[in-house]
Amino acid sequence: MVHNLSLKNSLASQYMAEIRDAQIQKDRLRYRRNLERLGAIFSIEISKKLEWADKEVVTPLGIANCKVLKEQPVLATILRAGLPLHNGLLDFFDNGDSAFISAFRKHDKSGDFSIKLEYASCPSLENRVLIVSDPMIATGASMVLTIRELFKYGKPKKIHVVTAIASTVGIEHMKKNLPEVHLWAGDIDDELTAKAYIVPGLGDAGDLAFGEKIQD
Repeated sequence: MVHNLSLKNSLASQYMAEIRDAQIQKDRLRYRRNLERLGAIFSIEISKKLEWADKEVVTPLGIANCKVLKEQPVLATILRAGLPLHNGLLDFFDNGDSAFISAFRKHDKSGDFSIKLEYASCPSLENRVLIVSDPMIATGASMVLTIRELFKYGKPKKIHVVTAIASTVGIEHMKKNLPEVHLWAGDIDDELTAKAYIVPGLGDAGDLAFGEKIQD
């Protein structure tokens, strides 16, 4: 199931406009903060799909009947670009567990690339709600490999994937390989370049957040 936040007017659209804007992107702090804000909005939307329980809360003047989450989710992200989005989710699911995956494009001399996974740190996922964040889903290959890697730590009962921008190609790849996943996107773009960059997209999310890198 795909949830595209851009289809309804909300503050998510304001933050998406700023995240895409080449001039505003020059302010790294603001760029990271906008991704965090987007993560907060995703948290609220996803929370509506989670399980809740009744709880009696003692106030200074009596007892209030409240709703609370039955359990906190596991929040996973793909290093390094996913960290701001992850922090936004963690600010709201503040007692959730965290998982981290190192996945990146390994380019060869021809310009082609393969996806490399080199590191994973994860709690048990057995019968847990899993929320995976990555700011860009281009081909969808990194996300599929990441989630399959996470399956080594148990079988989640629900999986939500959060991204600022997804391509239609990436969405179709995920539907084919992970049909059980709920995808939450700030917006969806149709075009990929020959090097698998999303157009109009927003550029390199990790570099915009943390500075340019040197990569062999």
